[in-house]
Amino acid sequence: MLVLDANATSAALDYSALIAGLREMFAAGVTAPLRHVHGLPRSGEPDATLLVMPAWMGDGSHGGVKIVNVVPGNASRGLSAVTASYLLFDETTGAHVALMDGATLTGRRTAAASALAASYLARADARTLLVVGAGHVGSEMPDAYRAVRPIERVLVWNPTPARAERLVARLRDKGIEAETREDLQAAVGEVDIISCATLSRSPLIHGDWLRPGQHLDLVGSFTPEMREADDRAVTRGRVFVDGPAAAVESGDIKGPMASGALKEIAGTLYDLCGGGVEGRRSASEITLFKSVGLAVEDLAAARVALASRRQD
Repeated sequence: MLVLDANATSAALDYSALIAGLREMFAAGVTAPLRHVHGLPRSGEPDATLLVMPAWMGDGSHGGVKIVNVVPGNASRGLSAVTASYLLFDETTGAHVALMDGATLTGRRTAAASALAASYLARADARTLLVVGAGHVGSEMPDAYRAVRPIERVLVWNPTPARAERLVARLRDKGIEAETREDLQAAVGEVDIISCATLSRSPLIHGDWLRPGQHLDLVGSFTPEMREADDRAVTRGRVFVDGPAAAVESGDIKGPMASGALKEIAGTLYDLCGGGVEGRRSASEITLFKSVGLAVEDLAAARVALASRRQD
């Protein structure tokens, strides 16, 4: 069985190849069961979450399962909030083919899914990106977006400024123009794309801050109690999701639907990649993409990683 640690998993997931792999998977209409979500009560810190995410191709080729632990309290320990492993197996024989670092795979496939959505929803001339949340997933967003849009400048906002400064330093080391911002509202007004990857339980982005032509990407909320944008944001934007689970799992979608602020979802990544729905319709339209993460994305990423290693 092939075993890929974090560095090897990252090296095997080039963003151009990964985005192409996700696009192919969504266009094919591969499905997966809703993930199993289990709350792990904690005392003195936010509750943790255990996720189990299976998927299989249905054609005898591959299946896989990801096990994820999300521990928000790790921020105070100086540790990542997400720990995960991914097991890829042969669908016909059941043989275990590869074990990959799930946190790395999750971070890169999450950013790739956002970039895939942006390839349909963000303006083609989008050149400025605001990253809200400079953690593991947020730090992947600039490279992912630069694979689909001509991003020249990146702004970073984080509740802890020091973490934003570290991400900006890494981006500058790569030759990317990057700056930190402390005023989130002002930063939103400067950019073409806003990408949020936080564990916030109350809205950070307010719809009144948005201007025509922007694309808002919401990644962080994966439970009904979590929010990154307010109801006004979804009323101003044309809303897309990665899959139907977003309406059940994310407060950013479930909340506005319950209040009546969100009347309809324009489509999913399945619809966009399969050509069943139109993406951005004008330069002035505000678009919003909400992802909760799908097992289909994990399986696509694992297959891309396996193909990359076989080519080495």
